[in-house]
Amino acid sequence: MEGMGKMTDLDFYRGKRVLLTGHTGFKGAWLSRILTGAGAELTGYSLEAPTDPALFDVLDLKDRMRSVTGDVRDFDHLLAVFQETEPEIVLHLAAQPIVRTSYEIPRETFDINVMGTVNLLEAVRRTPSVKSVVNVTTDKVYLNREQREGYVEDDMLDGYDPYSNSKSCSDLVTHSYRNSFFNGVGPAVSTARAGNVIGGGDFARDRIIPDCVRAASKGEPIIIRNPDSVRPFQHVLEPLAAYLTIAEKTYCDKSLEGAYNVGPDERDVATAGRIADMFCRAWGDGARWENHSDGGPHEAGLLTLNSGKIRRVMGVTPVWDIEEAVRRTVEWSKVYFGGGDVLACTDRQIREFFQAMH
Repeated sequence: MEGMGKMTDLDFYRGKRVLLTGHTGFKGAWLSRILTGAGAELTGYSLEAPTDPALFDVLDLKDRMRSVTGDVRDFDHLLAVFQETEPEIVLHLAAQPIVRTSYEIPRETFDINVMGTVNLLEAVRRTPSVKSVVNVTTDKVYLNREQREGYVEDDMLDGYDPYSNSKSCSDLVTHSYRNSFFNGVGPAVSTARAGNVIGGGDFARDRIIPDCVRAASKGEPIIIRNPDSVRPFQHVLEPLAAYLTIAEKTYCDKSLEGAYNVGPDERDVATAGRIADMFCRAWGDGARWENHSDGGPHEAGLLTLNSGKIRRVMGVTPVWDIEEAVRRTVEWSKVYFGGGDVLACTDRQIREFFQAMH
């Protein structure tokens, strides 16, 4: 396995034809590196990288896989890629993923997140080679009652803001296609609802850790908008390992298809202020944060998941606690800003994570 050493957990993917949408995004780039390292025949389908810089470019992934520039709203192009590559496994990450952006471009957010999912599943329906599909949605799909108890997979879906609601719709579209077209036949079709992720190489705006990294790297105070908001933070490798596990297990046993929450242990559900404290300790060099509540658009204040189902059915349990996740993010960021070998750092973190799974 190039650059990483052997990871037996990923042997299933060696030689498998995988189509990954959204491969140029933050999570998509990490997942692309995992799959190329595992020996998968990987095709990515996505718009150009959404940030500058972008992790996809930093890791030089374009030359390590088949990268197709495309829009999930373009059904004819998407279907042509499906028919040409004949994927066995489809991982759908393409989305407009930012809550605040969804208030600025609600129509586009729904178009990408809802009709993009329809287009993807329609392409799956017309591609007999597909055996397993995972549509990645979000923990924000649930009707949020600001309750302390974690939401379970059967709770009502009704996201508040345009992003969250579009993902609720995407989840329901997946459920409809599974019942209407894949009930007992065809590929296993699942959704994965993950919480907030952190990790090296996230250059997006309006996300707590990228904002921390940008400020700390310049020696500026970190601005936190909602320090009391509670989120199920986890390292990006946690949900990616879960997606791969869901795809593998349902590929082998269609009866396991369905919706799965992917979240951290209860003790790792943290406020934004606590995350900022952890970051400042890990970064050092006098890093500090300030509370600047800006009265921006509505975002959920309290949101937690019950991830008992995926632990019980799939055997997926968290590997790195929140302190370790923050430490790994700072480690990667300091390598990047120090001009170090980020590919080697990325591969080492992937290798150590998957080794720690056992």
